[in-house]
Amino acid sequence: MLVRGVRGATTVKENTKEEIVKETSNLLKEIISVNDINSEDIASIIFTTTIDVNTEFPAVAAREILSLNTVPLLNMHEINNPNGLKLCIRILIHWNTNLTQNDIKHVYLNKATNFRTDL
Repeated sequence: MLVRGVRGATTVKENTKEEIVKETSNLLKEIISVNDINSEDIASIIFTTTIDVNTEFPAVAAREILSLNTVPLLNMHEINNPNGLKLCIRILIHWNTNLTQNDIKHVYLNKATNFRTDL
């Protein structure tokens, strides 16, 4: 087994606790579902937000909605790029898997679908 990275991103409509938890949980559920990830195989998850998303930690969704209580989680802000997508949450899951990098499905929702039009 190798540790592989699974990426995902989404946006929120507004900087509220409810919206951050809702959209983060939607993204996490989709990433886990399309890749058939078992929570026991998740090594860690890094959450980043743009500077304008700050009323809640995205990791709250992992703990409270998905019950990923034993997975190490980290929240950070992205570089404040003036040309970057606003109100954005990004996720990087470190996953122990036998899949090849080409077999992993990365997920982009809402306005973040513009990041990876190739996917």
